[in-house]
Amino acid sequence: MIKPVLKMGDPRLLQVARRVERLGSPELEELLLDMRDTMTALNGAGLAAPQIGVSLRVVIFGVEHSSRYPDAESVPFTILINPELTPLAAEQEEDWEGCLSIPGMRGLVPRYTHLRYQGMDATGAPIDRTVTGFHARVVQHECDHLDGILYPMRIDDLRKFGYTNTLFPGQTIADD
Repeated sequence: MIKPVLKMGDPRLLQVARRVERLGSPELEELLLDMRDTMTALNGAGLAAPQIGVSLRVVIFGVEHSSRYPDAESVPFTILINPELTPLAAEQEEDWEGCLSIPGMRGLVPRYTHLRYQGMDATGAPIDRTVTGFHARVVQHECDHLDGILYPMRIDDLRKFGYTNTLFPGQTIADD
């Protein structure tokens, strides 16, 4: 079921989410379906459970080649539960980000370019991936939601934050 996405200013987006303790429950399965339906309906690159009001450490993400992400490599659809991120290099790169919780706005956000992420899928199978580029950016953005961090909190220069249609007139750019 498509759920409403909480918007910046809602205090629930600033909370640290709880670890998932029980896999395979009907509630978790329903959450995962709701998250996928919501992300798909809004054409997002990812979604974190807190964005639909559920304070659990669950994110989903995935991007196929899309005109909304013309320069981005594809990212496989992933369900990631209780994620842990480990930067593998100090190097960071700035790039534009948006968010379904901050519709219509974009910001230039620094993110690690090379990282490892670990966690579990919906069945409890371990996930352990080393990623770079856009994949690394998407994972960091979504996992930030689990710690109550929205991308504007990471922007170094607020002159590089604004309304999408003003920053990129005439372009269609994804919000998340």
